[in-house]
Amino acid sequence: MKNKLTPLEIHQQRFSVRFRGYNTSEVDFFLDQVSETLELMTSEAEALREKIRQLNLENQDYRSREESYKRVMLNSQTVLEQMKENARKSSEVIVAQAEVDADKIIQSAHNKLERMHDEVNELKRQQVQFRAQMKSMIEAHSVLLEMTQIELDPKEEGVRQIDYD
Repeated sequence: MKNKLTPLEIHQQRFSVRFRGYNTSEVDFFLDQVSETLELMTSEAEALREKIRQLNLENQDYRSREESYKRVMLNSQTVLEQMKENARKSSEVIVAQAEVDADKIIQSAHNKLERMHDEVNELKRQQVQFRAQMKSMIEAHSVLLEMTQIELDPKEEGVRQIDYD
């Protein structure tokens, strides 16, 4: 006899009849029940094996997807880190450029302020020079006026009269 019995083997099994042996109809009935039960269990086991195979395939698919998702997540994280680093570097460049621009603006303002101070000093110097010239001119005209006054006044002694004709 084989180690594994099939439902067909159980169904076809026949026993020899002896005096006072088992009731053959009961044995046949029992063997039919065992055969049907074994056939049902065998088909259920086969169905379960098929289900296990399908579940294993699905499990492999899910594991494959999981690995893909992990890779995508890692790649996304790497890209995000690179984007953060690029943004940090970009902001450093912008800040550095802003500092350079600010320094240029400040230097330009200092230069303009220096030119304005120079212009104010030049205007003050010109004002002093103009006042000195005006004062000198006024004094010269004052002396001329006094001389003209003396020459025009005939009543005074020793003053001669000038004829303008």
